[in-house]
Amino acid sequence: MSAIRLLVLGAVRQHGRAHGYQVRNDLEYWGAHEWSNAKPGSIYHALKQMAKQGLLHAHEIAPSTAGGPPRTEYEITEQGTEEFLRLVREALVSYDQKMDVKSAAIGFMVDLPRAETVSLLKERIRRSEEWRSAVTEHYVPEEGPGQLGHIGEIMNLWVHTADAEAAWTQGLIERIEGGAYTFAGEGEPFVGVLAEGEENPYATRERHPGDLG
Repeated sequence: MSAIRLLVLGAVRQHGRAHGYQVRNDLEYWGAHEWSNAKPGSIYHALKQMAKQGLLHAHEIAPSTAGGPPRTEYEITEQGTEEFLRLVREALVSYDQKMDVKSAAIGFMVDLPRAETVSLLKERIRRSEEWRSAVTEHYVPEEGPGQLGHIGEIMNLWVHTADAEAAWTQGLIERIEGGAYTFAGEGEPFVGVLAEGEENPYATRERHPGDLG
């Protein structure tokens, strides 16, 4: 799964309608350029590709009175919303996703109902434990990694990663079940995007030709 696809759909969905530079600005505001492949070129490419796929609707608007080319504003379609929620669900249950996908999914988990999020996270733990059991069929953690030579360190890493993943996920489940955060259907939805013209303290200021589109 690509984190950029999830991030771009999520940003456009929160805006309702946004041009490419707004989406880029939001992703930089979230720091996504530091922990994912959300670079300007990939953001603008994703917008155009998903418009071709019917996930976004591209509106061409007139150029500003100051001049310049017309801009394209993007709006998420019903199909795009379905794809966005599918990606969030898939990332939440998959214990072996890369950190960028995992981080994006946690950022958007409140777009789902609370009970569903808890259910997905419990499934995540189940899958992680199942994978851990498959590893320990060949490797006994209590006997230490040395039993398999230096290759045992790989399995030792896998087991420790699975344990840490399960412990973190269980803690998140408990916080959510305890009433933390506002989920879909519970009130005003969380909006983490910048308003038009709002300054972004985390902007890279790196110029890209797509900024004008």
